[in-house]
Amino acid sequence: MSRALLLLLALLPLLPSCTTTAGGPILEARHAALRAEAPGDYWIGRRYFVDKVRFWGYVRRPGQLWEEAKLVVMDESVVKTPDRLPEMPSDGGLAHGYDHNGEYRITGALTGRTVYDPNADMELPSFAATSYQLVNRTPGFLFLPAERYSPKYIPAREVPRTTPARM
Repeated sequence: MSRALLLLLALLPLLPSCTTTAGGPILEARHAALRAEAPGDYWIGRRYFVDKVRFWGYVRRPGQLWEEAKLVVMDESVVKTPDRLPEMPSDGGLAHGYDHNGEYRITGALTGRTVYDPNADMELPSFAATSYQLVNRTPGFLFLPAERYSPKYIPAREVPRTTPARM
């Protein structure tokens, strides 16, 4: 992504007229930036950590919008996820999920299998990564500018309307 485009995305939240619940100009600018990504044989992944679940986060192809991304469980048979750490480290250091919202350039592929996550009560696609490269530790919002994150809740767009989103 070009420096000018990154600067534009960094400055957009400072514009008061751009914060609407639907996304408005901020969302439109981000969509334009995503559509302008360099094509290639890689994926963009966004870590989405929720306590006690086993999904990893969202993956999408370059040029796709986050609204088209898939929530996945990572198959670690080739390479471990970057945050493969204890959930409760005894030394007080980094823990599993420390990289929440980090954006990665990932090589690999969807396996074609689904995996059941009993804590989320969801069947999700399996993704086998062969490499991860952190490209942005703080990329901002995932779906809408006004959304709020809680490590105790599954993303609202993933929860069937008939079941509660609480963990």
